[in-house]
Amino acid sequence: MSLRKAYLLIFIILLIDQVSKIYVKTNFILGDEAHVFEWFRIHFIENEGMAWGTKIPGEYGKLILTVFRIFAVFGIGYWLSDSIKKNHSDYLIVAIALIFAGASGNIIDSVFYGVIFDDSHGKLATLFSPEPYGTWFHGLVVDMFYFPIWKGNLPAWLPFFGGKQFEFFNAIFNVADMAISAGVGILLVFNKRAFPKQ
Repeated sequence: MSLRKAYLLIFIILLIDQVSKIYVKTNFILGDEAHVFEWFRIHFIENEGMAWGTKIPGEYGKLILTVFRIFAVFGIGYWLSDSIKKNHSDYLIVAIALIFAGASGNIIDSVFYGVIFDDSHGKLATLFSPEPYGTWFHGLVVDMFYFPIWKGNLPAWLPFFGGKQFEFFNAIFNVADMAISAGVGILLVFNKRAFPKQ
């Protein structure tokens, strides 16, 4: 795969990611939910950027996470460029491009959203608001895709989790997260094709 095609893939993913986030942010109040199907909903939440709303504690936790991600994206970008120059497998290049695009999409939220949007609590957010909700590098990541396929109590005979309420799938995520997951999935499932023996 050429560098140009990789850039095109990254651009398309970033465009879809940011358009979907801006649409949800400016058309949904935080916590709003729209049912597409019973098992697929658009549910607007924001988080500091880690899976399942996990965050690094402390005053500088969010800043540390954002700066770490920026360095990680530079590393992924170098890996992508080097893999293309060395004519590595298309499986590897597509996977790296997906991971790069996804990581970049969430970095955009973290770096810019705090200074271009106002708050979403109890009202619709305004793009390019004169009263933004945060500061540079302290934006919240917008998530919206929710697939509560099954929710109920597990059988009592199951070890550890028996008799407890369980929901599949309880994560709420965005296009960037899907791109990262798809990239990692390609590396795991098509490992031998992504990293063929010389």
